[in-house]
Amino acid sequence: MIGCCAIVGYGAAPGFAQPPDTGSPIPPGPPGISLYDIQRWIDQVIPAPALTPAPEHSGLVDTAELTPDLAALRAAAMPAAIGDSFVDDWPDGLEGYDPGGIVSVRDVSATAALPLIVPVRQVLQLKYRTNDSHDEPSYGIATLVLPLGDWTGPGERPVVVNNLPIDALGRDCNPSYTMAHGFSRASNFTGYILPTTQLALLRGYAVLITDHEGPRMAYADPVVAGHAILDAIRAVRYQLPDELGDSKFGMIGYSGGAIATNGAVKLMSEYAPELSDAVVGAALGGVPADFSLLAHSMNANLASGVFMGAVFGIGRERPEILARMNHLAQWAAVSFLNSQCGEIFAVPGLLQLPIDLAANIPDPLDSDLAKDIYAVTRMDGKKSPVPLFIYNGDQEFWVPAIGAENLYKEQCSLGVPAVYRHVLGEHFIGAVTGFPESLTWLDQRLRGVPAPNEC
Repeated sequence: MIGCCAIVGYGAAPGFAQPPDTGSPIPPGPPGISLYDIQRWIDQVIPAPALTPAPEHSGLVDTAELTPDLAALRAAAMPAAIGDSFVDDWPDGLEGYDPGGIVSVRDVSATAALPLIVPVRQVLQLKYRTNDSHDEPSYGIATLVLPLGDWTGPGERPVVVNNLPIDALGRDCNPSYTMAHGFSRASNFTGYILPTTQLALLRGYAVLITDHEGPRMAYADPVVAGHAILDAIRAVRYQLPDELGDSKFGMIGYSGGAIATNGAVKLMSEYAPELSDAVVGAALGGVPADFSLLAHSMNANLASGVFMGAVFGIGRERPEILARMNHLAQWAAVSFLNSQCGEIFAVPGLLQLPIDLAANIPDPLDSDLAKDIYAVTRMDGKKSPVPLFIYNGDQEFWVPAIGAENLYKEQCSLGVPAVYRHVLGEHFIGAVTGFPESLTWLDQRLRGVPAPNEC
């Protein structure tokens, strides 16, 4: 099992809860009964869910090298279709496309007008080839918003890559769904609390918004997200070579969006090295950079539901995690919860139960599997090829500032021009207090001002 990720979304849990005592161990239960005893008791009392066999030929499930039982569990844990073929249908022949290659395009200007609030010229949704966490062919969906008027600044119109904190397990929670279908119960309103898209459009920038969790809704997997974002930039350059082919791109993301942004910059040099000259910088706030920290700060408290949701999300890409879930967790993974937005699957956090109760191995958050996942998602030693602006609330307790500070120190040691800001507040207040300077920093990079280096 993995301790994971990231809020962790606004509205997922009260922002002013008492900080968990991360220095204290999780209570072991009644005297003489260990958490592992309870895990085994759960499997004795609760039967495993009865599952239909996994489909034999499905890019979404990818049953290669899985046992039939694990393949069936992985298939049942995937997000439900939402009735939109543009999003739901796995394209044929993906292996024949280069990463970023356009599969199809649709114009959603009419339905996107209201959610965007500000007037725009056109809104396109791109479906393109990308790679999953194991470098196998997958596909991505991204929304490109073009503002009114001609660009009057130097060079071609810049593009703000706004990586929203999707923090969800269901496909209709993605920003593309609201753009294509209008507001719904699943609409993500974090993009209005931090109005990056609207401010960027008013400055004449184009905006690129990626469904960075991929078709499996792999919530909190930075590799999937990084690939999806980088390939979305490639797709924009392929789709509009005359207008945006030589544009500068700047990334920004908070919380779950910072996971995605961090994945993109750390993977850029090896996965999309040609973009190092096109991307001018990245701003990250409330950064869940080290899941080994969150394994303790978000466990057995109000964040537990979100914590478990992220475990499920990463497990969709990494079925070895699903294999370590006990019967109770398997039932949750295949229930209606597996296609919900954060405000729904976060509710079980009210019980404040330790995630250890969902595993079938002792000490799951410190197991060899967990350590492997921590290392893969932390991406130690990978250097961002672009300047960074990093900020975190000093009063954070679910996403401790030390994770962001360590990321800043690591990138400084690798020679990356970087800035770090301590800002007032925990996760929710810190999002607001750190936002203005992060957006100003990004605006300066897009306008050609050299990046400061405070390392």
